[in-house]
Amino acid sequence: MTLTPTFQPADDRPGLTVVDPIENRQCPIQTSGRVTPTAVETDDFSFPVDAAVAVTTERLVLPFVVPTYVRDPEGEMLLEAEHYAYETLPDGTYLVELMAPIKLYIRVHGELTIASSDDRLAFYFGEATTVRLGARSRHERPATTVETTADPNDLARAVSTFGSALKTTSPERSLPSFRGHPPRLALADDVRIPDGLETPDTGVRIVVPPERAALYTICPLAYYLGATVETGSRPRVETDRGFEYSLDHSAYTFDGLVDRVLKHVFFIDCVTRTEGLYPVELYERQQVADRLELAFDELYEQSLADRLATALSIPFDAVADLVPRWRLVTYTTSAPENAAALPYLAYELASVRSLPATPEPATPPTIPSEIEAFTRSTPRSGSGESSVDRGIDSYVSIPEVDAFERAWLGDGVPIGANKLLQAGFENGLEGTPSGDGVEVTIVCNDERMAAELEATDDGLYGDREELPFDATVHRDVSGDELRRLFAADVDFLHYVGHVEDDAFVCRDGALDPSTLADVGVDAFLINGCRSYEIGARVIESGGVGGIVTLSEVGNQDAIAVGQFVARLLNNGFTLRSAVAMARSYRLVGNQYIVVGDGGLAVGQSGSIVPNSCRIESIDDERYRLFVQLYHVDSGVGAQYIPYLDGIDRHYLAGKELPPIDLPGDALARFLGLEEIAVEFDGEHCWSTDDRFTLL
Repeated sequence: MTLTPTFQPADDRPGLTVVDPIENRQCPIQTSGRVTPTAVETDDFSFPVDAAVAVTTERLVLPFVVPTYVRDPEGEMLLEAEHYAYETLPDGTYLVELMAPIKLYIRVHGELTIASSDDRLAFYFGEATTVRLGARSRHERPATTVETTADPNDLARAVSTFGSALKTTSPERSLPSFRGHPPRLALADDVRIPDGLETPDTGVRIVVPPERAALYTICPLAYYLGATVETGSRPRVETDRGFEYSLDHSAYTFDGLVDRVLKHVFFIDCVTRTEGLYPVELYERQQVADRLELAFDELYEQSLADRLATALSIPFDAVADLVPRWRLVTYTTSAPENAAALPYLAYELASVRSLPATPEPATPPTIPSEIEAFTRSTPRSGSGESSVDRGIDSYVSIPEVDAFERAWLGDGVPIGANKLLQAGFENGLEGTPSGDGVEVTIVCNDERMAAELEATDDGLYGDREELPFDATVHRDVSGDELRRLFAADVDFLHYVGHVEDDAFVCRDGALDPSTLADVGVDAFLINGCRSYEIGARVIESGGVGGIVTLSEVGNQDAIAVGQFVARLLNNGFTLRSAVAMARSYRLVGNQYIVVGDGGLAVGQSGSIVPNSCRIESIDDERYRLFVQLYHVDSGVGAQYIPYLDGIDRHYLAGKELPPIDLPGDALARFLGLEEIAVEFDGEHCWSTDDRFTLL
């Protein structure tokens, strides 16, 4: 099966569907009549595309609205279109860029009219016209492997290659699509950097103490700045223009100061990029302009080194409240083997912080006293052991942080954080496509738990035009059947049933997960008691990331959490962010963690940026809406515009938007655009609930 996007004619309607088989993203497009896409060259789009076709049609229509940018053949921006747009352009050649789940481009010669509502985006060409469609996958993988020893000086040379993955040194690299994946790191007996691996000449150098912990902390900043890294006694960031910024400050730890610098320079790039390829109205840009005298046009044209100096001359406290909440904080020890994970943490722009080699031990979350006698484990007769006594590893206390997600890279089981496993990162790079939609396998090995499968009228995993879910339910399976299901190339496996002695309970006995030789499943939820060890073994056998439990979970609580997490995954949340929300949803959610690569997303958000909202009633006819934006699975830096009348500006993802007061009918239209989690006057519900159709 191809690893590049495909253009598949629709069987049931005039049109086609653009499919990214690696990232499981789809974009259905309606045409004026049946079309037969014809492959064409990809070099006519001014932007890089992986595949392109030509079709003849009078119009193209998408069943959702995405930010759209129209340029002339030289790349000059002509207009931007969002919801409720109506723009007409005369006869000419146009390149249209669509910020869809798959990066799409339209190249057309002729007249062009763009019309959109709140749930439909149409392009009209006046007559049957040959249109070229280009698509680019958002999937990134390392271009090569760099070998290094665990010596800090050698690691510094290796980390200095990370900037080779940047697609630009302009402020646009604050957008996820302009940041490629750094090269793999492999421990060896010497440093070996492949010939031809070119790093940008940014003129930025970072000096850190000759300690692995410091090298681990600095790698995301070094990657983002395209910096050369060296070891020395005086930690600092400096440029070849004479600028210097100390990384030694009595008010901050080294980790804390590096985190602050990364957020600082990243945010200034975000508000400056509006001078470049995407000149949109950005809320944060206007806020900065109101507070500071910054010549954004001049700042955009500066070199990276000069722009860095300008950014760090701005007091961080002047803009700190505008910086999005960071996506991921990762705690790690300085163990040599953890170096292999650095490219993945850098790609996420994670805030990397150190814990001692023997961090403070912790106990698993307490089990609520109200958990029923019927749990999702089968107790061993006469064992007399509690779930804590049967712990399979030491527990690690991970500090609370101001970030959406937390992760742990080291020995032991983290409480409330993602247990990172190198095998999960490596398995995720393989990117084996499973099919045209998202393929989900649901296994129910105890009918008393079947209620977990009945979340909605469409079943546990709904079906949407823009992202069909092919969900198959298997009940009361044998060990051999379950082994085959794990070996299949599917996107997600949801296990509902008992576990015992770190094994799946099947109708004919137990299945030891260590006997799973080749796992084809990417992501999974093992919703049984104490499934951590099982999940870790699935990752080592080929899985990418999964949701597991640390101790006993009562059946009713497991049903609620399973349904809640499934709906979040269906709507574009990563494994980590879904579990984080589950913790706030039910107390028993504290028993759930992620193993492997928790940044994996199974579905896609209808609005590209995953979100939830909180609603407060003002009176019988008006409401106050608070929209919480999360980060896209490809990283920090995305932007979002709520499709509401009167809203004409974008916001950076990763924050709660300023409150919006609106009447009931406008709120109902907004909630009808996609399924999102809602807190309505203190009660948890979903935007698809019937109550919102009556506002």
